[in-house]
Amino acid sequence: MKAITYKAHGEVQTSEIADPSASLDEVVVRVCASGVCHTDIDILYGRYGNSTFPLVPGHEYAGEVISVGKNVTNLREGERVVVDPNIHCGECRACQKGLTNLCDNLGAYGVTVHGGFAEYSAVNQANVFPIGDLSYGVAALAEPVGCVLNGLDAFDTDAMQSALIFGAGPIGMLIALSLRTRGVDDVTMVDLDESRLSLAESFGLKAIAAGSSVLDALEKSVDLAADATGIPKVAEGLINYSANGGNVLFFGVCPPGETIAISPHDVFRRQIRIAGTHSLNHNIPEALKAIETIGPDIDRLISHRVELKEIEGFLNKSNTSSSLKVHAVIS
Repeated sequence: MKAITYKAHGEVQTSEIADPSASLDEVVVRVCASGVCHTDIDILYGRYGNSTFPLVPGHEYAGEVISVGKNVTNLREGERVVVDPNIHCGECRACQKGLTNLCDNLGAYGVTVHGGFAEYSAVNQANVFPIGDLSYGVAALAEPVGCVLNGLDAFDTDAMQSALIFGAGPIGMLIALSLRTRGVDDVTMVDLDESRLSLAESFGLKAIAAGSSVLDALEKSVDLAADATGIPKVAEGLINYSANGGNVLFFGVCPPGETIAISPHDVFRRQIRIAGTHSLNHNIPEALKAIETIGPDIDRLISHRVELKEIEGFLNKSNTSSSLKVHAVIS
């Protein structure tokens, strides 16, 4: 089969590799849509994962079950499904507390074992969920939506009325749209890119250009200030926008080793809740429900649908096209 493969750090190519087969507890999925995440790029350049190469990347994917192992009872050939990529040990302290996304031995399809940038993928039945009539492209958004919901679960969103999100890329937009499914309607996006701000407005969100003096009026006023840029300076400034008793979410992946300065007295005196978030935590079913609530407009976050071989350019950054969510469409 054709697959995108990482041979070593910085080396990505389209290869012919052996078709997978289903073990007793696995199914083989014919991949139909597989999305690019910035984590895929970090894996390629040694900033995430354990660098076990060669590797087929891709952890946001959906497709059709074409074969099932002998122990598989809840899935059938021809079923339309999406993959939860995380693989946890079930035994470490984090797993015992239900924090499987923080497993001491965390693995994932597309991160530590072959994933979804291939024509076929063998996946444990516990990691596969039916998608009903959702399109494969929309269903492939379930993984990033699951990550977003895991982040929002750190707070009491029922008590929120407003949010300010820095970064109007696909993740920032998914945070905003997911907040609206929880009744938070006053959501403002901040970005440098005018086209992304226009997109936010087309979804009924407020939009402010980064650096605008308009932002000054929002200082100490929002229930949630979130970073979806991964820029340390942006993350550092979030507390300035949180209302007293408000919330700060570090969602964007800042470079390892970078630090920021926050006044602990401010956190104490203004009773600010600060949370980080990593990955998703067994919430693909909730993500699929959120996607259905958001509605078909969510499809507009997919800016590129390309052949598998074209994914190379988005991973090694030789393709400099402005993009939101990029999907390989594999037939």
